[in-house]
Amino acid sequence: MSELLTDLHGAVAVVTINRAEQRNSLSSAVMDGLIAAIARFRDDDAVRALVLTGAGTKAFCAGGDLTSMAGDGAYGGHLARRRYLEVLEALAEAGKPVVAAVNGAALGGGFGLALACDLAVAAESATFGTPEVKVGLFPMMVTALLVRHVGRKRAMGLALTGERVDAARALELGLVNRVVPGEALLAEAVGLAGQLAELSPAVLRLGREAVYTAADMEYRQSLRYLHGLLSVNAGLEDAAEGVAAFLERREARFVGR
Repeated sequence: MSELLTDLHGAVAVVTINRAEQRNSLSSAVMDGLIAAIARFRDDDAVRALVLTGAGTKAFCAGGDLTSMAGDGAYGGHLARRRYLEVLEALAEAGKPVVAAVNGAALGGGFGLALACDLAVAAESATFGTPEVKVGLFPMMVTALLVRHVGRKRAMGLALTGERVDAARALELGLVNRVVPGEALLAEAVGLAGQLAELSPAVLRLGREAVYTAADMEYRQSLRYLHGLLSVNAGLEDAAEGVAAFLERREARFVGR
């Protein structure tokens, strides 16, 4: 059985880590599959948004497959961990909105995977944390995402203690956007992605790039950068169509340019 499943719901692609018995941990095959799937859907104009989830109800993703990494040796383990870095980069460069549907535990690298998505919908039973510090592994790459979501003090609190937080607390901290009953999770995530899929893909692509790039800039530099991108945005065909549709009181017909 494939360790990664893909399915289409109209213009939304759902990507499922299919290792429920292994708590959907990140094997080399899963990471390779994620990178390939994201690249494939990035270049498919018929797909306008992605949903990332895990099989079953117990885990979204429990992080790296420590069993397989332990047998790879020091250098092999280093290369496997680099593959995780490439998964996070692939999500950042997806060019389309990515919604995490967090169906259970999102731990360690799995926590990072959820944070790397643009939006996150969590089941009420979902939990989040970096427990690997308790076995002598610091969540190095995950902290880059954590700091950007919750600030240094809260990020350090989670990373240093390995504390797990439930879905309600994750919502309070800004780690997820919505919390819903487990049975409604996938429909909610696909519905949210579907709403995004109706918008201009050109504008969303430009906007994602703007947000992620400007977040690492000094304030005045970011204003100048965003001012330039606003002019680019205003010059898009979809922007002209959106304004015309608003004035004419009709639905916009976006073409992605």
